[in-house]
Amino acid sequence: MENISQNRKATLNEILKAFWLGIKPQKWAFYTCIIAFSAVSVFQLIIPLFYKKFFDALALGGDRAAVVPQLIHFILIVLVLNAFSWLSFRIGLFTLDNFEANTMARLRRISYNYLLGHSYGFFLNNFSGALVQRIGRFSRAFEKLFDTIVFNIITLAINMAGVIIVVWFQSRFIAIAMLSWAVITMTGNYIFSRWKLKYDLRSAASDSATTAFLADTIANQATISSFTGTGYESVSFKDVSQKQANATRLAWDLSAVLDAVQAAFVVVIEFVVFYYGIKFWEQGVITIGTFVLIQAYLIGLINRLWNFSRVVRNIYEGLADSEEMVGILNTAHEVQDIPGAKPLKIKENEIVFKNVSFSFANQRPVLTDINLRIHGGEKIAVIGPSGAGKSTLVRLIMRLYNLKQGKISIDNQDIQNVTQESLREAVSIVPQDPMLFHRTLLENIRYGRRGATDEEVFVAAKLAHCDEFIDNLPLKYDTFVGERGIKLSGGERQRVAIARAILKNAPVLILDEATSSLDSHSESLIQDALNKLMEGKTTIVIAHRLSTIRKMNRIVVIQNGAIVEEGTHDELIKKDESLYKYLWTLQAGGFLA
Repeated sequence: MENISQNRKATLNEILKAFWLGIKPQKWAFYTCIIAFSAVSVFQLIIPLFYKKFFDALALGGDRAAVVPQLIHFILIVLVLNAFSWLSFRIGLFTLDNFEANTMARLRRISYNYLLGHSYGFFLNNFSGALVQRIGRFSRAFEKLFDTIVFNIITLAINMAGVIIVVWFQSRFIAIAMLSWAVITMTGNYIFSRWKLKYDLRSAASDSATTAFLADTIANQATISSFTGTGYESVSFKDVSQKQANATRLAWDLSAVLDAVQAAFVVVIEFVVFYYGIKFWEQGVITIGTFVLIQAYLIGLINRLWNFSRVVRNIYEGLADSEEMVGILNTAHEVQDIPGAKPLKIKENEIVFKNVSFSFANQRPVLTDINLRIHGGEKIAVIGPSGAGKSTLVRLIMRLYNLKQGKISIDNQDIQNVTQESLREAVSIVPQDPMLFHRTLLENIRYGRRGATDEEVFVAAKLAHCDEFIDNLPLKYDTFVGERGIKLSGGERQRVAIARAILKNAPVLILDEATSSLDSHSESLIQDALNKLMEGKTTIVIAHRLSTIRKMNRIVVIQNGAIVEEGTHDELIKKDESLYKYLWTLQAGGFLA
């Protein structure tokens, strides 16, 4: 099985476009956040100017009583500016909370809806746990990136530009020193973080691998216990988790090195600014208030630039977390409706295969030159050894794969020219291994026809003999069945799947080993329900248990992906060189002779 990381990677432009799909319905909130937090930064930039005037007034000395009104005037202005800053921040914060929560929900919905549109083959080739994690990471990456923009990037840009401009008019040397330090710090951070991105991606990929391993083994816990694989899986998980630990530790250690270098630069710039500040004060170039102003600006700039490495890291981590999910969003669905596809119109329910060949990824041939006509209302059985292509044949009818050679039509309508929804609405399937939702029995059965009434669900359940075990449950139809229906036995899950098909009552019926998990008593009961279900329907039955298909109108035998025999049971059993006869003899006990 290929890992999800092998899916198409996304570009920066594609990631931003994907985020905008979630943002667009709330553009006003997006712009409000930007404006509000920008205003906060501007107010915080202006406030130190009045502190400068405050301390300059204190330093002048003279009549204190005459200076007090001026000092009070300055602190009142600071109070007003702080009030506006507080108000802007609260407006921005409450808007941000609403905006991010809703945007993250939209991004999850966009991802979920598009993911479900991918083909059956896509889900065969990807770990479900990793796919689930990708959706969660994508939405959380938006939160991380937008928080970084409003709390760090906007603040840093406004603060740095404002500080340099203001200090320039106080001391050009100090302004140039601060600007040089800021540019060197930001450039170094950017180059280092870009270089370090590959290690962040490696850390994220190892996290995905750990999650995928956990999902795979937890889902197969019964197999692990049955084959005493606990120790083996524990050792395997130790290797996987240790690889994640090593990748994570390396990424963290590299960040620690950057922090150490940055701390040294901070010590140097503080010394340089104050050393030359003292010299300029001695020359009467700057005032005590200017010292306070520069100190306030320097501390604020140091704090913001200190976090710049984390800002760059958050951006790249957010992009890395988004990359694979956006790659999936930008990967075209393998099976799509053609432009102008029309709904399937059912009349006779006739299914025709014409020169159909199929292989997976153009590598392993599964079906070869299949020509088959199934008349409306006809009941055929498809049999053959395991791996002959039986299940693939019926999946092609439902267009779970794209057909690249040949044609399948229903009532003279090429299934590739009709909508997938209308095609699948016309088909009911009872799979060999039914998967149920972790929902109630009522909801699982009603999934066959979601608009059905409770009474209709009860009738379908009774016809499938589900009531025999449901009536013994404390919560009856309100019983939750567990993940994938694990709380039910295999036979009980198949009865639920049969009840679904009865409730759906589609004109085409596919039974893929529909009674394989049932005991003989249950099978005899359900066979009666299936006989009623098959009335008037075009039915395709896949079965290894040949006794269940003797009454079919026709039996189609497949071997190595090709049809090798057709006919009724009586016709095929009379042939000397017959695969069907051979298989029948084996099941009848001939293998003991």
